Amino acid sequence: MSSKSKTPVAVTSRSFAKHPVLRAELLECYENVSFNQTGKILSGEDLVSFLRGHTKVISGLEIFDSVVLSQLPELKIISKYGVGLDMLDLRAMQKQGILLGWTPGVNRRSVAELTLVFALLLVHQAHIAHAELLEGKWKPRSGNLLTGKTVGIIGCGNVGKDLVQLLKPFGCKILVYDIVEYPEFYALHAIIPMDLETLLKKSDLVSLHIPLNETTTDFLNDKKLSFLKPSAYLINTSRGKIVDEVALKNQLKAGKLAGAAFDVFSIEPPEDPELIRLPNFYCTPHIGGSAEEAILAMGRAAIEGLDHAKNPESYEYCLK
Repeated sequence: MSSKSKTPVAVTSRSFAKHPVLRAELLECYENVSFNQTGKILSGEDLVSFLRGHTKVISGLEIFDSVVLSQLPELKIISKYGVGLDMLDLRAMQKQGILLGWTPGVNRRSVAELTLVFALLLVHQAHIAHAELLEGKWKPRSGNLLTGKTVGIIGCGNVGKDLVQLLKPFGCKILVYDIVEYPEFYALHAIIPMDLETLLKKSDLVSLHIPLNETTTDFLNDKKLSFLKPSAYLINTSRGKIVDEVALKNQLKAGKLAGAAFDVFSIEPPEDPELIRLPNFYCTPHIGGSAEEAILAMGRAAIEGLDHAKNPESYEYCLK
């Protein structure tokens, strides 16, 4: 831009709003910007009140449903800071003529690296050894190697593909389940596509990398979790509601699953202390995309999205 735009922009994302570099870069393009500095995720009337009078918004974890959107007739563009679209009612946006700025996969390396950390931590039982050491117990544990294990990847999109690359030095056998086929990628990396049940039964470690939508809520329920081997591990760095957390807790407590590591929960912060305190469960507070490099990439993509938004129907697969 040769000069700053006077278009009113709101930034609801707390992470973006407090980041000095992203704030400065946005203010180089727009002079009329309102930042959410409450430290809270805005919702309902608070969100509507904050957004009134703004034409464009950079959103984070706020829920933009039909009720909120219907009260914002002046809103024309929502640019997403991050990659998850489950907070946005795309159909309502489409009906109201609101465009979407979105760059999928912009934080894929950050999420893939955390997934790899989880995988190594679980198989070596480092999380359990650490907890025991904090309790004053010196109990050296003999875990397993990740090298040579069979890894099942559910969802081979941006993060799933990046995880495949990170696993190469470990010589893992890679199994994949996805509703989209990537035959060239599978052939290039000796990946074996298969049905979900078979993948769950054969994998030593399963990692989830699918979006949350109507078809993936409780995707791994009690029945599907029961297909996993008692010696297997489950990793979720995608979205919490994809896994039935009550069923997962029961499987872990009963020893029907060796362990799990989650970065995401159905409700955040999680409200089930029994689950997060299980010795064979490891968790982090949704930090998958929070590497500094990923934050900058997501923020810059969101700024770009303010001027290069598209009709939500352009992302038809997300509307299913």
